[in-house]
Amino acid sequence: MKTLSSIIILLLVATGSVFAQFPNFLIHPSGNNQIEPSIVVSPQNHMLMFCSAYTISGSFRSEGIYVSTNGGATWFGTDTCQGQPITTGHGGDPGPIIDKDGVFILTHQGGFFPGMYANFSTNNGSTWSDNFTIAQNDQDKGSPGTDNIPTSPYYGRSFLVWTRFVSPFPVVISYTTNSGTSWQTPFIQINNSLPGRQSLAPVTATSSNGFQCVAWASSLTTSPFNEKSIGFAKSTNGGVNWSVQESIYDCNGVKTSSQAPWSIRINGYPSMDIDNTGGPRNGWIYIVTGEKDLAPAGTDPDIVFHRSTDNGATWSAGVRVNQDPINNGRVQFFPYIVVDGDGGLNVVYYDNRNTPDSLDVYISHSNNGGQTWTDHMISSHKYYPKAVSGAGAGNQGDNIGMTYFDGKLLPVWMDNTTGKYQVWGAIVDVSSIGVTSISSEIPESFNLDQNYPNPFNPSTKINFSLPVRSAVSLQIYDMSGRLVKTLAESGEFSPGSYSIDFDGSALSSGVYYYSLRTESGILTRKMVLLK
Repeated sequence: MKTLSSIIILLLVATGSVFAQFPNFLIHPSGNNQIEPSIVVSPQNHMLMFCSAYTISGSFRSEGIYVSTNGGATWFGTDTCQGQPITTGHGGDPGPIIDKDGVFILTHQGGFFPGMYANFSTNNGSTWSDNFTIAQNDQDKGSPGTDNIPTSPYYGRSFLVWTRFVSPFPVVISYTTNSGTSWQTPFIQINNSLPGRQSLAPVTATSSNGFQCVAWASSLTTSPFNEKSIGFAKSTNGGVNWSVQESIYDCNGVKTSSQAPWSIRINGYPSMDIDNTGGPRNGWIYIVTGEKDLAPAGTDPDIVFHRSTDNGATWSAGVRVNQDPINNGRVQFFPYIVVDGDGGLNVVYYDNRNTPDSLDVYISHSNNGGQTWTDHMISSHKYYPKAVSGAGAGNQGDNIGMTYFDGKLLPVWMDNTTGKYQVWGAIVDVSSIGVTSISSEIPESFNLDQNYPNPFNPSTKINFSLPVRSAVSLQIYDMSGRLVKTLAESGEFSPGSYSIDFDGSALSSGVYYYSLRTESGILTRKMVLLK
């Protein structure tokens, strides 16, 4: 026992820990309005990132090209995509992609020429191809994706899904097999929409279980035009043919053009991601939406989560993601979900729980497949939202975004604190957002409690207390002293008591040790996993 404890302590001292807050930064400061940001990371080089936004300056419309080659530490770029025709061929709704070959692809709406278009760049966004016309006339809200599963027969194929604004208002799809040089035309219609409904804001994702899937909001075609259910489809042949469920579960979306107290438009559009980690929840599909007046949502807009554990055949009951008191008159909207490398779930959204007239940005985290959630404020400042001039009634943008890389999240959002809407970001260490504060009362001593339950299968709770503000590292080791899991390793914690859930699903039965390192010292305890 003494030998093992010594090994653990030596490991902790030798490896050290870098503790950081979540400083907010501007992606590309400019004098133009930047809204609806999206961000992706290269599947081959996680230091390479491509962010885009709908950029507006007077009557001019385009899409921003913002690039980082060092994991988001610094950025360069422009508010204008240079793909010809520059002044008439760009109209927002940007969809960035980095495919398996490192090619940047940008999908977007047209400006003077309505429709769906795409450009590609082979030099990290420095120069761009001319517009490729994917579809003309009456198209809206495109969302891209790429198959980056190396074992997939369609590895490297990139997709674009959008709504065709002609009855029956279906979801349609096109794809490219040559990094954006050309796209499948004519596009493929996926569904037919329910009677009295339109299929809006589709999103797409690839499963390592061998299929491409699409989800959308089935929304009323008459007032109040809100989202009433979620539709879902999947393809096992690279997007050519589809099996369709027009409604997988009911919802009551929050779509409005005048959300109080700001008179801005918000929506209940879905965000979807799939666990492709190879872990115990591999293949599970997750969807979040903005809802109200239908349980588990309250009477004000909340974020609601559903999951499928059988490739989309059936779906769970809803779970309320945001953990502020229900029916408290506060508003949460624009959720975006990302699965991290450990299979944890992370949802970023706007939230006014702290100040009724202003918005913060939160991330909610779950490490048990969405059964329970903890909330973490990410923004360092709040803002008072208002419509962007020339963008449409109440429009401050329709979405925010997030990506994951190497144990970190990078959420992107827009706010107007500089006088113009600008895209902001923050680098968030996943290990720092699984910890929940359970008491702000200052304890008398530094303490690490025995986990409960113990023995456990597969989850247990670990509590610790801090009498003073301190950096914290909490790690799990096996009997040989090998590090098997880091539960917390960045951020400073105020005095108080904290709790974190540990999921041992990916580990074998046996004895494990959990060690808490703070500026006051190191404590280690034993726990037993029995399967």
